[in-house]
Amino acid sequence: MKLKLFAPLFWLLIAPAVLCAATGVLRPTAWKPIAANNLSVQMVYAYRQWQSLGLDLEAGDQVTIRAEGQWQYSPYVGLHGPEGGGKPVTVDTYPIADRYSGVDGGALIGRIGDTGTPFYVGRGTVIFVELPGKLYLRINDDLLGDNKGALTVTVTVTRMDGSGEGR
Repeated sequence: MKLKLFAPLFWLLIAPAVLCAATGVLRPTAWKPIAANNLSVQMVYAYRQWQSLGLDLEAGDQVTIRAEGQWQYSPYVGLHGPEGGGKPVTVDTYPIADRYSGVDGGALIGRIGDTGTPFYVGRGTVIFVELPGKLYLRINDDLLGDNKGALTVTVTVTRMDGSGEGR
C-alpha cells in the first residue's frame, strides 16, 4: 500500500534526475555552450559604409555569420532582407558589381581587413579566414543616402588551431 503512495513521488523526483544524468553522460563534447566572448551580436546599418564589428580575426579562424531584419537600398525596390532586393547589379560602382556573381543590390556583404576582397553574406555564411584582419560588413550599394533600415547580425568565431576552443 505504501509503495502505491510513493510511486507518483518517485516519478516526479527520480525520473527527471535520471534523464538529466543520462543526457550529461551521453552528450558529445562538441555540444557545449558558446561562451559570451565567442559570440557577437551587432547592428549593421544600410546607410553606412563598411562597418567594423570590432572582431580581430586570425588565419585559420572559422567565422559563422547570420543576419536577419529588413533594410532597403532603393525606394524603388522597398524593404527586403539581407539576401538583397532581387535586382542584379548593373553598374560598376557597387562593392560587388560583377553582374555574373549573382549578388543582388542591397545584399549583406563582408570583407576581412581594410583592403580585403568583398564576399557575399546574405542571410548567413561560414568562412575560413586566410589573412588576419578585422571583419567589416555593409550593404551592397553605391549611393547610401536613400537607404534605410538595419540588420541584426550574429557572428561566431571559432579558433581552428586543433585545440577545439573558440575565440
